[in-house]
Amino acid sequence: MLNDKVLSVILGGGQGTRLHPLTESRSKPAVPIAGKYRLVDIPISNCINSKMKRMYVLTQFNSASLNKHIKNTFHFSFFSSAFVDVLAAEQTPNNKTWYQGTADAVRQGMHHFKKHKFDYFLILSGDQLYHMDYNLMVQQHIDTGADITIGTVPVNAKDAPSFGIMKTDQDNNITSFIEKPKAELLPDWTSPVGPEMEAEGRNYLGSMGIYVFNRKLLENLMDDPNTVDFGKEIIPQAIGNKKVCGYQFEGYWTDIGNIESFFEANIGLTENIPKFNLYDMENQVYTHARILPTSKYTNTKLKKAVIAEGCIIHADRIESSVIGVRSRIGKGSVIKNCYMMGTDFYESLEEIEKNKIEILCGIGENCTINNAIIDKNCRIGDNTSINGGPHLEDTETDSYVIKEGIVVLKKEAVIPPGTTIG
Repeated sequence: MLNDKVLSVILGGGQGTRLHPLTESRSKPAVPIAGKYRLVDIPISNCINSKMKRMYVLTQFNSASLNKHIKNTFHFSFFSSAFVDVLAAEQTPNNKTWYQGTADAVRQGMHHFKKHKFDYFLILSGDQLYHMDYNLMVQQHIDTGADITIGTVPVNAKDAPSFGIMKTDQDNNITSFIEKPKAELLPDWTSPVGPEMEAEGRNYLGSMGIYVFNRKLLENLMDDPNTVDFGKEIIPQAIGNKKVCGYQFEGYWTDIGNIESFFEANIGLTENIPKFNLYDMENQVYTHARILPTSKYTNTKLKKAVIAEGCIIHADRIESSVIGVRSRIGKGSVIKNCYMMGTDFYESLEEIEKNKIEILCGIGENCTINNAIIDKNCRIGDNTSINGGPHLEDTETDSYVIKEGIVVLKKEAVIPPGTTIG
């Protein structure tokens, strides 16, 4: 069985500066998505659904909440070899530095990986949204006799300059690679794709940052400390010297690398037929199991809304928005094009009176909020108006950030009553 031959390594990424302020107090894989999940749940769930249940998650920044989430979520049978372990960057007598890149992260964890029996490394990213059966990719890797297989996704000419672009032949052998090519170079970088992709003008193969390596090869490649990144060094150096193949993936896939893509991916879940299907029982997304009551609504009009459990909602209207666990929204409020992550706790009446809490957790009464991301445990006072959009310049304050017209309230931000943003 393939699951006995594969060890999965999920790369947690660096500081996640492009996702600031969501990564201010948590690592990128720990960022909440879809109202109840974390980004890291996606590759872990894909591995579980693919019956590949030995996983390491490599991270180095703000890893406490990620550790807690994984420890509280992913439990396997005592008699199983399955595990999900977090490996934070650690100083050793032989290494005094933090991860210098994706390949260096794997190099520093190699002494842990070698303790297991397996034939293939499956290298994954912790900040992507997609469903994928990794067995198909690993089986192609074996069938073609490849040394390295790279997951590729067909993209159009508009998106191609944002990717590392692979050029393949009819047998899926990767013959050349270019990092983020300029538009005028693209005509020379088309590859064979399926008829559906060709009809959509998606003739260029972008790297997904997903790799299968033969174990011995990757161990040998790690002997050179000067190669610190897969995309910039390991892969380009291997093309022409090793058998490097592409695995073409034509399903929905998006890289959640910045605030705009994160916002669009979450709001996209509110569509009637979303591109990322959370209701596919053959590709379930697993996360921390909470014992929460049902959500309740009072005189609220809902239009394309995704509401997690445990919410108390008196809003006038919620439209094209994702509302996270334990969210509270006051009467008369209108929420549109928003991702509200929710809260980690409920405030009881006794606590409110005892602590003289003036602004409750959640959104107050008669608020109007549009084009915003509201991080965990925010307190938004009554009569607040937030109107994100292209008319706003990028800025940062103690309580919020504006990026690409999206207003992002920082975790535990307090917005006084009557505040106007935008």
